[in-house]
Amino acid sequence: MARIYPLFSSSKGNAAFIGTPSGGVLIDAGVSAKRLRDALTRAGIPLSAVQAVFVTHDHSDHVSGLRVFARQTGIAVYAQPQTRDQLLAAHFIEPEADLRALTDPVSVCGMTLTPFATSHDTVQSCGYRIDLPDGQSCAVCTDLGHAPEDVQAALRGCRLVLLEANYDEQMLRTGPYPDCLKRRISSNFGHLSNDQSGELARYLVQNGTVHLVLGHLSEHNNTPEKAAQTVTAALSGLVCGQDYLLDVAKPEDGRMIAF
Repeated sequence: MARIYPLFSSSKGNAAFIGTPSGGVLIDAGVSAKRLRDALTRAGIPLSAVQAVFVTHDHSDHVSGLRVFARQTGIAVYAQPQTRDQLLAAHFIEPEADLRALTDPVSVCGMTLTPFATSHDTVQSCGYRIDLPDGQSCAVCTDLGHAPEDVQAALRGCRLVLLEANYDEQMLRTGPYPDCLKRRISSNFGHLSNDQSGELARYLVQNGTVHLVLGHLSEHNNTPEKAAQTVTAALSGLVCGQDYLLDVAKPEDGRMIAF
């Protein structure tokens, strides 16, 4: 049975484990190595089960723990070529680390991970589709300002999607952030709003997705209740618990979600 553990999910830090206690991968390492190890332990995942780390992009909330975690474990780290170069240049990882440029799908623990491009204000940002040995698929799709057809195609048919619902539009508009930051967040190279997430969620459920896990919520511009309500409203006519399942990842979570 496939499992995802959304260990950390917020604007302050992100990491998700996909696999089982016998083997799997981390998507991102955006908190300290100690917090990552502690979260894995609480989730019942031995450190030896982590066979690789796949990086979505080089922002600190996705890679701040990468350097120490990679040094302590010696495991392979995969990143797209431009992201790989930026990780080295910004000292997010040491030159001696097993850092591999990701240009094609990679198989780890029987899972095939395929990156797909996302629009975000960094050198090269991506999400991941993960095809599992049992024929199921899941995806991690956060940090994107919009979801064009190529993103939709990459997600189509995934049984579970960890999907960004970063901000409520009214909370962002009336909140304390400076205007330049508000424009950045709401741009095509920023983050998905609850409304955009709902629109994409409807497309996904109509094309095979059974389980949605909303993630990367802003602590200042969103609430779990608003995210869930907006996405549920976008799925009107479909019944939660019957046509689809909906969860909201906590900033520090660690639940096992089977799919």
